[in-house]
Amino acid sequence: MEKASFNHRYIFGISFISALGGYLFGFDFAVISGALPFLQKQFLLDAYWEGFATGVLALGAITGCLIAGKVSDKYGRRPGLMLAAALFALSSLAMAFSPSRDFFIVARFAAGIGVGMASMLSPMYIAEISPAHFRCRMVAVNQLTIVLGILITNLINYTLRDNGDASWRWMFGLGVIPAGLFLAGAAILPESPRWLVKDGKHDKASAVLQKIGDGTFVHDTLRDIERSLQGVTKTNYGDAFKKAVLPAVLIGIGLAVFQQFCGINTVFNYAPKIFQSIGASLDDQLLQTVCIGGVNVVFTIIAMLLVDKVGRKPLMLFGAGGLAVLYIIVAQLLASGSTHVSWFLLAAIGTYAMSLAPVTWVLISEIFPTKVRGAAISIAVISLWAAYFILVFTFPILFEKLKDHTFYIYAGVCIIGLVFVFFKVKETKGKTLEEVEVAMMGH
Repeated sequence: MEKASFNHRYIFGISFISALGGYLFGFDFAVISGALPFLQKQFLLDAYWEGFATGVLALGAITGCLIAGKVSDKYGRRPGLMLAAALFALSSLAMAFSPSRDFFIVARFAAGIGVGMASMLSPMYIAEISPAHFRCRMVAVNQLTIVLGILITNLINYTLRDNGDASWRWMFGLGVIPAGLFLAGAAILPESPRWLVKDGKHDKASAVLQKIGDGTFVHDTLRDIERSLQGVTKTNYGDAFKKAVLPAVLIGIGLAVFQQFCGINTVFNYAPKIFQSIGASLDDQLLQTVCIGGVNVVFTIIAMLLVDKVGRKPLMLFGAGGLAVLYIIVAQLLASGSTHVSWFLLAAIGTYAMSLAPVTWVLISEIFPTKVRGAAISIAVISLWAAYFILVFTFPILFEKLKDHTFYIYAGVCIIGLVFVFFKVKETKGKTLEEVEVAMMGH
């Protein structure tokens, strides 16, 4: 059998443009951490409103996933990415000029719609356009842009910290720049060949695939896509809950919920609050967010190098077990007021960044059958954002009442996640999307 050759530069280029949606995801996710101390003063936020102002992004993201599922199945992946970019740009300006708490919350909800669309469509698009043998690495590019978005946003927040009470307005408003770049880039992306075949546009699909690989690749890929779509009519959410595909969908939901309930995003979103509890100054609190962002980037790059060699399942098991141990240590150090807690929080960030963070998104983009992929990914990502909302909404309230004991709860969740991954998740390393489909249907 002849081995196919590929245009690696082209594949990386279109994957990177699509992954700019991940950068904006990282921006909106991280910007609240640096802005929160200022927002508390500006809008007099108590623990409830602090949690809601942070978590409302997730409610918007759930709406965005529902919109993205329908838009991507009806009009294609590219129009969905362009719509997400436009929402990012408009919401950044709206948050920056918010005259009141309620206006800000509505604007952050709108930003969440863009985040939700991008969080679903960017990895889906990259998975559908990348050849099997380095699909995972390309999907992980999306995770890399997310963590770069977090790091750069934390650096900008730290730089703006001394600009007075209006610092937070600049923090949010600067998001319009990467949003504009993403919109321009998305406009020149080719459509997903899998969506084109599904829509009956075989010639256009072939033309896109010819830019990616040689004739062998084009022939084999078109054959596999057509085979996986045989007998498929219109996709809807009901199809994702049919008996044949339900096991894969439930595993996807479980992975998505676990990635959030493992608790690490409380460190990303509330680092200043955690460090304030042991007496750190505002400067030190914001500096810690920069350190967190830096560790996040370094270990995400390590994950990208490991995930196609080590495999998805071993990294997920490492992440779940490692976080459980680290949270127990963090809880004990917070109880004693030790400044050494920062080292173990950074270790937890690194553990998450090289395991649960990228691998969950990779698995969600891989494990669903082509005929229901849009709806199934949407359901999994909606579950992820619902779990994120619960996590970040409850943290300020739990931390106010339980303090360090909050992290014992997250340690327990990680132990449950370890058992779930061990018994329910199958390895997908090196398989085509169609081969993964066969394996999951026989789960």
